[in-house]
Amino acid sequence: MINVIIADDIPILRSGLKAILSQDSGIHVIGEASNGKEAYELCIRMHPDVVLMDMRMPEYDGGYGIRKIKDNFEDIKVLVLTTFDDKETVDKAVSSGADGYILKEMDNEKIINSIKAVAGGINVFCDNIFRSIKQDVVVQQPPKNFDLTERETDLLRLICEGCDNKEIASKLFLAEGTVRNGISRLLDKLNLKDRTQLAVFAIKNNIV
Repeated sequence: MINVIIADDIPILRSGLKAILSQDSGIHVIGEASNGKEAYELCIRMHPDVVLMDMRMPEYDGGYGIRKIKDNFEDIKVLVLTTFDDKETVDKAVSSGADGYILKEMDNEKIINSIKAVAGGINVFCDNIFRSIKQDVVVQQPPKNFDLTERETDLLRLICEGCDNKEIASKLFLAEGTVRNGISRLLDKLNLKDRTQLAVFAIKNNIV
């Protein structure tokens, strides 16, 4: 069961989202918040798996909530769900530590699948947001000679396809621990921070 908190300043939208998510037996909405501070305080009390966070809310916005949650709860995932896709709002969410960024215009099934993906450790960004990040993300310079092994290239390809560690292990006939260690070594080798940067790096350098 994935326990979710919904943070949005419009009550009717929270109610609508709760009704949508309640259609899936694997998701349980355990709390609602009207701003980023309330979302953080609910996390202290209820410790959800995922916070579905709007960005523009009065007094304490989504950026505040994301920072507070990520600074204090490494295991709680924050998925931004908003109507805004401007560069300033996207940059604020990503720099605050959001695990994903999707838009409210997405259909219900995609929202549900995005929550499940983020809960499973996969960073989720809708297409236009990913393109924006791809253009603007500053990737630290890796060695000029990437010197990637065939296994490392396979890892990059499957990360770009959105596979989690369990799926990668199944496709490459490896143990999950081996996949996890391989990704950690790849991050160190390329001087990158997370799976999102790995995917961006692979695409920008035409590796996959």
